[in-house]
Amino acid sequence: MSTIQEAIQKRILVLDGAMGTMLQRYNFSEEDFRGEQFKDFPHSLKGNNDLLSLTQPQAIKDVHAAYYEAGADIVETNTFSGTTIGMADYHLEDYVYELNYQSAKIAREVADEFTSKNPDKPRFVAGSIGPTNRTASMSPDVNDPGYRAVTFDDLRIAYKQQVEALLDGGVDLLLVETIFDTLNAKAALFAIEEVKDERHIDIPIMVSGTITDASGRTLSGQTVEAFLISVSHIPLLSVGFNCALGADLLKPYLQTLSHNTSFNISAHPNAGLPNAFGEYDETPEQMQAQIRSYLEDNLVNIIGGCCGTTPEHIKLIADIAKEYKPRVSTAVM
Repeated sequence: MSTIQEAIQKRILVLDGAMGTMLQRYNFSEEDFRGEQFKDFPHSLKGNNDLLSLTQPQAIKDVHAAYYEAGADIVETNTFSGTTIGMADYHLEDYVYELNYQSAKIAREVADEFTSKNPDKPRFVAGSIGPTNRTASMSPDVNDPGYRAVTFDDLRIAYKQQVEALLDGGVDLLLVETIFDTLNAKAALFAIEEVKDERHIDIPIMVSGTITDASGRTLSGQTVEAFLISVSHIPLLSVGFNCALGADLLKPYLQTLSHNTSFNISAHPNAGLPNAFGEYDETPEQMQAQIRSYLEDNLVNIIGGCCGTTPEHIKLIADIAKEYKPRVSTAVM
């Protein structure tokens, strides 16, 4: 079976769309989130989507299958908040290993089913590693600029546990995504390198930052170029951007990235910007037209969707991705 490094040279790879958007359709109740395993848990669990890998595994399986069916080459595990730091809000720190392991196993199972049906289009699983809900670069307290809610070491330890579980569950690559603070990402990358050394393995890594607004910077204040420099010390499968912006607004930042790196480039934008109700209105057709301009300008090697995107969006993106060759770097490094 071909590896992701081989596949990415032959074609533009398609990443899946939003997990949360799809899970909202189920309208799960507190009881559904709890399932049998957490029936008597003393704290509220509604809204913890990562937990559904344990309590509603069939729903997670169906979402992965819908994205593969739509043409995705890569699906992300349902582990965006799967660290002890992220799970502390729900008092579920003790279940972090199990959450990540089972999420990876579910995605792996679905990927293998699709690959065996069509070995010419191998399907891959990316272990999703989110940014956590704390920032190592900035103080959450305006009266105490030196205060930090989390340390580099806290993050490194939390990420290491997540990475080990994802690898044990069978992921093909790791995706450090939605990076709003590069120091958090560096802790994740440090943890990944530690695990690679200890296990004597190599695993492809995708890194995806978030430009938060029209300033063209991450939340912790880095420009595209600064973000790129701060993660380029590690050999990456790809570097890119996701979330926060729709495809049209994200394009200039991808262009800057493309001019400055020889790494593969990924993008998974939102379906436009959220409306007053926090919902995303951009149709699959609108998004397809915007993504086409990425492909015409030779900007990406991996393309998918973030908030608000569905299998319908991914299907139309996958349809046009076939028409174009993957980006070949012209960057001067």
